[in-house]
Amino acid sequence: MRVLLLTPPLTQLNTPYPATAYLTGFLRARGHEVAQGDLSIELILRLFSRSGLERIETILRGRAKTTRAKPPEVIRNFLEKSARYVEVADPVLRFLQGTDPTLALRIVSREFLPEGPRFAALDEELLGASFGNLGMQDRAKYLASLFIDDLADLVREGIDPHFGFSRYGESLAASIPSFDPLAEALEGEPTLVDVLVDELAAEFVERHRPEVVGLTAPFPGNVYGAFRIARQVKALHPSVKVVLGGGYVNTELRGLSEARVFDFFDFVTLDDGERPFLNLLEHLARKLPEETLSRTFLRKNGKVVFQNDPAQHDIPFRDSGTPTYDGLPLGKYLSLLELLNPMHRIWSDGRWNKLTVAHGCYWRKCNFCDTSLDYIARYDAAPADLLVDRIEALIRETGQTGFHFVDEAAPPAMLRALAERLLARKVAISWWGNIRFEKTFTPELAKLLARSGCIAVSGGLEVASDRLLKLMQKGVTVEQVARVTRAFTEAGIMVHAYLMYGFPTQTEQETLDSLERVRQLFAAGCLQSAYWHRFSATAHSPIGREPERFGIRLKPEPRARFARNDLAFDDPTPSDHELLGEGLRKALYNYMHGAGLELDVRGWFGKKMPRTTVHPRLVERALEG
Repeated sequence: MRVLLLTPPLTQLNTPYPATAYLTGFLRARGHEVAQGDLSIELILRLFSRSGLERIETILRGRAKTTRAKPPEVIRNFLEKSARYVEVADPVLRFLQGTDPTLALRIVSREFLPEGPRFAALDEELLGASFGNLGMQDRAKYLASLFIDDLADLVREGIDPHFGFSRYGESLAASIPSFDPLAEALEGEPTLVDVLVDELAAEFVERHRPEVVGLTAPFPGNVYGAFRIARQVKALHPSVKVVLGGGYVNTELRGLSEARVFDFFDFVTLDDGERPFLNLLEHLARKLPEETLSRTFLRKNGKVVFQNDPAQHDIPFRDSGTPTYDGLPLGKYLSLLELLNPMHRIWSDGRWNKLTVAHGCYWRKCNFCDTSLDYIARYDAAPADLLVDRIEALIRETGQTGFHFVDEAAPPAMLRALAERLLARKVAISWWGNIRFEKTFTPELAKLLARSGCIAVSGGLEVASDRLLKLMQKGVTVEQVARVTRAFTEAGIMVHAYLMYGFPTQTEQETLDSLERVRQLFAAGCLQSAYWHRFSATAHSPIGREPERFGIRLKPEPRARFARNDLAFDDPTPSDHELLGEGLRKALYNYMHGAGLELDVRGWFGKKMPRTTVHPRLVERALEG
């Protein structure tokens, strides 16, 4: 059967989301005719092109004639400088695609780009400190990224209130128990963004003439786009079967009972797509009965049913095949430099081949994590030589040697074996990925990983409190994290820490003490990058399933016929998490720029705070021990 796999808007703009690449490689190896496309990057390139901005200008000027209301600053700025925006749009896109690097000389002059509200807070001193006299390409990329961000703000304020990078229509889908908001948006007056999505969907279906269209929705910000595309496919080609899967479906739609979803989709599949999609194609080709479908929702007699044949087993990781980017527009992606955060720079700048070292998580004990779901619970590894074979195949296909290993937590033993095989086979790559900061990562192993091409690692320090780390079963201590991160840093590998605040029973004192430990880690050179996340209880985590064990009470919630994941809860521990979060982020921003490391951590908060109880040489003594 002819299959078309699509990524709906919006995901990262610098590299393809890997879901279609994985499934395309697997299905082609099984003899199926598969094409793939990325409507996320296609939408942005069409919207922010010269012709797209001309359409935006026409809409905004027409609206200005019929209303007396003063438009937001970003719209006023665009209309005042519209001719310049239209003139530079295509050159800026080419520059961010890497095909016109000499444009940097004009961009850094600050005379080439029209500057909107995003430029207002620019500090030339900080720019100079960040990029120096020779960092012209990076400085230009940063300014061009601000230009793109201004355009995104313009679209959200003037064209489509649901628009946003990686967050397109997110509020319509994230943990929404009722399908009504999404249905109303889909039936409403189409915006220019809607029209462009419809146009792209029609073009891709016309070009590839598929019998089956598969859409992946990894995040809430892809869901509205997925439904929009499905609606267009069904309107133009009613006989085409449309399938929905992806990370959002796996976490939020496990209890799906909303029959209206199947006005858009014929099937909705859970967890890894290889087995469900393979069986589905065999069923549609009349080679397998419906009873053999695996983890698949469908509508029968007006009601949602879940078909899952227990005899159908998942494809082992070693047999899942090599992903392929064939058919994706690798030369069109945009390298952005929006934040002066070193890990965010790696995340959003440059194109990375995405690969998995092992399926699932070898630890799978963290109480805040979705440990009951397949993507965490089913750990399955493959031989190191097979991974290197896949790496070499992707290098031959893409001509690029950058790899992002997208594991939940790459296992140390597998990374050691992979590094040894990369070195033995003389395969030169640059790679980064997520790990657990466990003691297995010795200085010797860190140096080996660096020799094999490791440039950065990220890992969860989370609450930076030994009491809370034990409560969440993280399996590490702050002192251990200090030693592991120092080993990576001394090996020349950048370290990013995921941090968390607002964990059940976390007091303001513990939050302040966590910041002090983080300050010491930055001061000791153990960390170069970090990010604070607000804790969220989820339905598939131990905390969500047994909240009383963690001292919280879940709030009553309506019966979910559509999406359910994030859970509202009451924590009797008194803490002003909004105020604390603002202070934590402010402190971290300064630490990443080497500023404020000598200051008392209480000074980052807008109220009187208790003195920290952390020993002032905690990290220093851990590194000496």
